[in-house]
Amino acid sequence: MTEEREALKGLLTHTFLFRGAPEEALEAALSDRRAIWQRAEKGEVIYDPAHFQRCLGVVLEGKVQVNKGALIMSVLKPGDLFGAAALFYQRDDYATTLTARTRCRLLLFPQSLIEEWMERWPQVGRSYVTYLSQRIWFLTGKIDALTAGTAGRKLTQYLLSRAAEGTVVLDCSLTGLAGRLGVSRASLYRALDDLQSQGAISHRGRTIRILDQTILEQA
Repeated sequence: MTEEREALKGLLTHTFLFRGAPEEALEAALSDRRAIWQRAEKGEVIYDPAHFQRCLGVVLEGKVQVNKGALIMSVLKPGDLFGAAALFYQRDDYATTLTARTRCRLLLFPQSLIEEWMERWPQVGRSYVTYLSQRIWFLTGKIDALTAGTAGRKLTQYLLSRAAEGTVVLDCSLTGLAGRLGVSRASLYRALDDLQSQGAISHRGRTIRILDQTILEQA
């Protein structure tokens, strides 16, 4: 049990919410009875527009797919957060649908608990704002990719939004990426081949290496 607790503390340490937070905050996250421990089986809907909780959640185990309608927005892995869209914005619906891609274990922190922690440990509040800022940039990149026009421009915008990673390892097939970008599979393959011939990228299977960001920016 102690080993499991230490492993969970290690995971929480690397989430945006607890990055730089004191040990006391991590202990509180794992011991406060208001926190909700939850499991989800593969294919189970965790949140949808009509059914959600005003909690900030952490994926502890498994993968969670985030959809906006038919569009796959992202796939969450252990340590990733979800639920920020419902935490302080008092709407009656939720923006996306979260589905368990695999069997999952989740930890949810109610809004009242997050507010209490922000007052007690200011670093938690700063980390939360940092997380929201990152989400804004992520969604802006998604919008740019979807409105870019041609398959080549959509792919370029997508890669530029991930350029800081250097190597982009897709969490879906190229067919899945084509669906996310709203282009045909054939168009996506042509765009990949074109960028590779220019020396901007190299790609093999689900791995795309960004070789020259300047070429992508010019494209």
